[in-house]
Amino acid sequence: MYLIRKTYIKPEMKLSSLFFENPHLLVMMEHFGLDFIVYDKTIAQVCKAHNLSTELFLTFANLYNGFTIDKKLNLKAHDVKTIVTFLKNSHTYYKEEKYPEIQKLINLLAENNKSVSVKLIVNFFEEYFKEVLEHLDYEDKTAFPYFLDLADNHSGSGNKHEYSVKTYSMHHSDIETKIKELKNLLLVHIPLEDNRNLRRKLILKLFDLEYDLQIHYHIEEAVLIPIISEIEDNNARL
Repeated sequence: MYLIRKTYIKPEMKLSSLFFENPHLLVMMEHFGLDFIVYDKTIAQVCKAHNLSTELFLTFANLYNGFTIDKKLNLKAHDVKTIVTFLKNSHTYYKEEKYPEIQKLINLLAENNKSVSVKLIVNFFEEYFKEVLEHLDYEDKTAFPYFLDLADNHSGSGNKHEYSVKTYSMHHSDIETKIKELKNLLLVHIPLEDNRNLRRKLILKLFDLEYDLQIHYHIEEAVLIPIISEIEDNNARL
């Protein structure tokens, strides 16, 4: 879903009212590990109740509302745990919900359309899904444990395997690019006379996934990597 109207979210705003404008914020709450039943609480009150950085929450919420990060964030080492939890929860969302939903729709499309073109779509997505699982597995098992250890210790002990955020950056890839390619195939290049409703559901799911993946990538690039780099630099000066 792409927003026509967007609000720049501020601490004094009531969180529940923002869900009506952008329901994607419900997914964001799940990524934070928070219940979206917040009654009439403001964002500042919700953050205080959960010992959560208001600046971090607002940054993520405004990304979901279509705004970019245009300033250096004042985050601390303990915020790394919140960021990593958010990203790991989003990994679970992709692996257990979004990608299986899309795969099911593609398989249904293939059952009703035996053309070579549809078979290519099936193979394309299967290979892509394998790449995504490898990417997420690498982050969950290699990068994120290092980031958490580094933030917990503040002493460079997280570098015991000679890993660094530079290594992570070199391996960091944009996993939503192939979603765009798949959308292009379905919207422009592959005609299907039947199952238009099935194709429409599939395309909307792809837009939905792409939306969240773009935010996910931006959080890693513009929030996580800078704070980890700062911690590493501070450790190097000790």
